[in-house]
Amino acid sequence: MMNLQDRNTRPTLEELADYINNPLFLSFCSQVKALYACPESIEYSSCSMEKGWNIKFKKSGKTLCTIYPREGYFTAMVVIGPKEKERVEALLPDCSSALQELYWQTREGNGQRWLMIDLEDDDELYQEAFQLIQIRRQGK
Repeated sequence: MMNLQDRNTRPTLEELADYINNPLFLSFCSQVKALYACPESIEYSSCSMEKGWNIKFKKSGKTLCTIYPREGYFTAMVVIGPKEKERVEALLPDCSSALQELYWQTREGNGQRWLMIDLEDDDELYQEAFQLIQIRRQGK
């Protein structure tokens, strides 16, 4: 059994996929890599909120999303900052109630919302996560 808290043992993407045990995970990673031509970076976070190994996708020095492994699913964190806020809020009325609720219930701090999107199925929320990453990629 993998220990995500063991900072001395960096897991591979395949080991993380085995831990998550959801085919959507590798599909999500492949899609992000293909769309944005950015490799994954497996990093250890000492953050008290979410300590352990995670997967980051960065483009031009900006983190597009961070994936936190869970058993059976994964959480994609997408930061909505001041540059993205207006476009995301314009998109929200057309989004699922799940995403709307998540957005408005996520506290804003320093002009940012750190959206923690739990992904388990290839559903509306999964597709919306990619819309948010696209807005994040465009910035401005």
